[in-house]
Amino acid sequence: MAVYDLEEQEQISELKAWWAQYGKLVTTIAVVAALASVGWQAWQWYSNKTAAEAGAVYYSLQQAAAEQDAQKARDAAGRLIGDYGGTAYAQLGALLSASVQFAKGDLDNARSQLEWAADEGKDPALRELARLRLAAVLLQQDAADKALARLQPVPDSAYKARFEDLRGDALAAQGKPAEARVAYQAAIDALATAGEEAVTLREVVRIKLESLEG
Repeated sequence: MAVYDLEEQEQISELKAWWAQYGKLVTTIAVVAALASVGWQAWQWYSNKTAAEAGAVYYSLQQAAAEQDAQKARDAAGRLIGDYGGTAYAQLGALLSASVQFAKGDLDNARSQLEWAADEGKDPALRELARLRLAAVLLQQDAADKALARLQPVPDSAYKARFEDLRGDALAAQGKPAEARVAYQAAIDALATAGEEAVTLREVVRIKLESLEG
């Protein structure tokens, strides 16, 4: 029994010595871990709250778009960009509002919102879509050079054919038929393996190409 007590005392002494050397570090690590856990939970709560709020604003924008109310759509998109710019809802909202502004003939506001979506939006695919629509608006404003700048580089994605088609339009507007033909042909080539949904676009581009060759 005495031997056991001696061994126990030695273990306690070793533990005390170890704690004296590493106790502060262990306590610090425990506190940091606890704070990290609380911080992560707080971030999750904040992210969910932000997403819910942004979703509600986006829903109001959808209603405004359905009613073709350009002012309400613009206000909702402005709120999404200003308060929830880091969410996908902001980028989607800018695209949706821009389509309403475009339909109403307000090209300046459509352009402004598309520029934000193309330059500041987080989602790469939505940035490409914004670039494409922005180039179309710029062409409507007789700014073919700026439209071409927005169309570069041409993405190797589902939007490739539309980018090339619009590049052809911009080059034709600049009086560069040879370069426009190359762009239109690239659009047709990109549509070669597309399904039935691409038939109309392929035919439209073919007509544009033939008109330049004639």
